[in-house]
Amino acid sequence: YRGKLLEAEDNMNVQMEACTVTYRNGQTARLENVFIRGSKIRFLILPDMLKNAPMFKNMTGRKGGAAGSGKSAILRAQAARGRGRGGRGGRGWGPGGPMRR
Repeated sequence: YRGKLLEAEDNMNVQMEACTVTYRNGQTARLENVFIRGSKIRFLILPDMLKNAPMFKNMTGRKGGAAGSGKSAILRAQAARGRGRGGRGGRGWGPGGPMRR
């Protein structure tokens, strides 16, 4: 897809207008508006003039805020929380394995 980028979301969903799409067989087509799901995007090529744009600068020296950011922080929090409704074990599992009756 080649066209004018209207909007890009944090999950990389993009909305474009005046697009030219090139199919695998080489055919091209013009599309007025396109919405592309972020998980389907492999890469984006942006103009070189955006290289020094302030919106692409790393935010260094950030203070406080969240304990972590990104997927790794979410996974750490889920691992610490555990699973289920609480308590140890469950469904007949005690300290020595399943209960025997």
